[in-house]
Amino acid sequence: MSDVRKFAPDELAEAKLADIRRAAESWAKEAPAALRNPVRAVCVRLAEMVSDQRHYLAPLPSAQESERAQMLALLVKKLGNRQAIADLEPDLKALTELELRATGSWSLIPSAQAEWIQTATQYLEERTRELPKEERPDAYWADDVVAGVIASVKAVIGVDELHARTESQFGGKRGGVEQQQ
Repeated sequence: MSDVRKFAPDELAEAKLADIRRAAESWAKEAPAALRNPVRAVCVRLAEMVSDQRHYLAPLPSAQESERAQMLALLVKKLGNRQAIADLEPDLKALTELELRATGSWSLIPSAQAEWIQTATQYLEERTRELPKEERPDAYWADDVVAGVIASVKAVIGVDELHARTESQFGGKRGGVEQQQ
């Protein structure tokens, strides 16, 4: 008998949420104090969008696919609850005003992904300009943070970018033959 325990989707979503929070804290601790909540907010919002890519991820066998979809749906819900966004509401509201919201177009339209990334970068750049010059990070700081946050969140959630792009372009077909599972 194996001692391996299967985790429920809610437990997996909680674990992913904890990993995303750790990633947000890690990125935020590198920022000047005045920019830590904006960095955390960008991380939460981008995590929502990456989690919402559940129909963009490489397919799994049906039972696993169902569990993953359920876990990601729970994760998106958890990322939006008051406990997960404590102290971030003003920054999340500002991001919403810039239209950085989770949407299905993030996963289906490559130009939408670039627009979301640009919006997150723009938001952090604007917040940086509010600081006295001597406290501002370098000119490419916001680009680096957003790229790092996206890479961290995708790693936490388990997005295989190359496979996901192939699946979205070819819909599981290779050389005209549908893949067998």
